[in-house]
Amino acid sequence: MKLLITGASGLYGSKLAELAKDEQFQVYAVHNQHETAYGVPIQLDISDEKQVQKVFKTVNPEVVVHAATLTDVDKCELNKELAWKINVEGTRNIALAAEANKAFLMHISTDYIFDGEKGHYIETDLPSPINYYGLTKLKAEEQVKAIISEYCIVRTSVLYGATPSAGKVNFALWLLNRLRNKEPVRIVTDQWNSPTLNTSLAEMTLEIIERKLTGIYHLSGATRLNRFEFSNLLAKTFSLDASLIIPGASSDFPWPAKRPKDSSLDTSRAQNMLKNKPLQIDQALEKMKSELQPLP
Repeated sequence: MKLLITGASGLYGSKLAELAKDEQFQVYAVHNQHETAYGVPIQLDISDEKQVQKVFKTVNPEVVVHAATLTDVDKCELNKELAWKINVEGTRNIALAAEANKAFLMHISTDYIFDGEKGHYIETDLPSPINYYGLTKLKAEEQVKAIISEYCIVRTSVLYGATPSAGKVNFALWLLNRLRNKEPVRIVTDQWNSPTLNTSLAEMTLEIIERKLTGIYHLSGATRLNRFEFSNLLAKTFSLDASLIIPGASSDFPWPAKRPKDSSLDTSRAQNMLKNKPLQIDQALEKMKSELQPLP
């Protein structure tokens, strides 16, 4: 099966490309700047409609996973034109090309489409984003629903993993590096999410692809945690000094973009439907630990 992945150099996309290649998919790994080691690399600016159409005509994919996005929440707030161009127009271009090729489209979305006032969001809860990143991701979902016949929208939360990707270090690796260097870190106690191991998300999405499940799924970690709790569990799992983690409030950080207070996701639908189920945090951290390359 021909699988085209946009954002294939990202934390999720690179892991998906790796696992899909192991499952004998023909993987086409679309990137903008950084190539991934897995699949046939294709450089593409998803905001260029003609480029997108040309790639789709050449590859003719049966399945498309659209993971390319501008995820920097503050950058989206400060550069709204760029955020719209990548997250909304880029998604529209991918959706139009996928529909023209009669491809099944999986679109990767986010918990940040919700306002964070209640937490434990289910798939049918009404979105109400409080920052521009969340707004662009909601508008991207709307593009997918309007254009694609056969789609699955996957919402996830706070991705982390054992290896850096696309030149960036995810929150978990950043924290572990700081703690290993005996550097204190201030972490907020008033933001709750559903931290998601990239390997787990990739395994769940491969199952959805293979079964051609449609609709909306919340695919995240199964445990609701605030950032401070998550950080302490990371320290404990990797036998590092948790006393270096200093509790703080969101008000201590003058971010340009607002963050939802509690954007945690209810994964009941995925738990009921999938064989590869969302992981509890202790399971996920042990899995991450087994994947982490030993220090020299």
